[in-house]
Amino acid sequence: MKKDLVSVENLSKEDILYILDMARRMEKGFDDVSSSRPLAGKIMATLFFEPSTRTRLSFESAMHRLGGSVIGFSSKEGTSVKKGETLADTIRVIDGYSDVIVIRHPYEGAATLASELASHPVLNAGDGAGRHPTQTLLDLYTIWKEFGRLDKKVALVGDLKYGRTVHSLALALSRFGAEFYFVSPESLRMPDHILRDVGERTSFKEFSGIEGVIKDVDVLYMTRIQKERFPDPSEYAKVSGAYKVDKGLVSKMAKNAIIMHPLPRVNEIGPEVDSLPQARYFQQSWNGVYTRMAILLWCLGIDNIS
Repeated sequence: MKKDLVSVENLSKEDILYILDMARRMEKGFDDVSSSRPLAGKIMATLFFEPSTRTRLSFESAMHRLGGSVIGFSSKEGTSVKKGETLADTIRVIDGYSDVIVIRHPYEGAATLASELASHPVLNAGDGAGRHPTQTLLDLYTIWKEFGRLDKKVALVGDLKYGRTVHSLALALSRFGAEFYFVSPESLRMPDHILRDVGERTSFKEFSGIEGVIKDVDVLYMTRIQKERFPDPSEYAKVSGAYKVDKGLVSKMAKNAIIMHPLPRVNEIGPEVDSLPQARYFQQSWNGVYTRMAILLWCLGIDNIS
């Protein structure tokens, strides 16, 4: 059966734990796995209709580390999409060139369409303000590696309306009993359908400021206010810079708490925080290679890795 990853909701808890354990194995045996080249002869197509640094490059790094090859594009400029080719036709063509497709697209539902058309696995690398399941899995791995469990107290801060990373992460962590503090301006509240689904599984509270939650959380997950998602620039101006983590705020956190961020950041975490023991966002980014190695092996049905 074809294994797509369009939403984290596609995965069972067993699938998630399997991928996290595989990521641990990738990290532990990084050099050995790279030399064994388990995906030699396989081709990954990266179709990035939106800009990306970490997601695209970590996927490409993961595929190369596993011995595979990469084709694709990082902008629709210079492709037949620019000439008016439909997404459906692009997917049908690229499906014939590759063994797995990684797609990022500005429209929600694009990855679902691709998975319905392609005969090979499709991995959603972000669809508009919808889902970002591979980011979720590396976030889960970061928390799991840090604490050995996922039922922690987690504050999601910033753009909860348009932030596809926090949508997917809330849905995934709620299945493992995490408790949530949703911190955002009123105009950027977590969407009602996410609140409904999370509320059916675990508890959450909503706040407008970080101060009310900072002492209680195990994970402070910051997000960027995404200017590109706002239809009205004046609305963005009202909430830009709403939250910032500095040394003073970090001093109020629990001793073993950590700070995460999917990156890129703008000004929501001061550079002076980078050297503090709570900072995990760069390690979180590096975890993307191990986790995406695990995802590629999972979707291609390769599990005989020592």
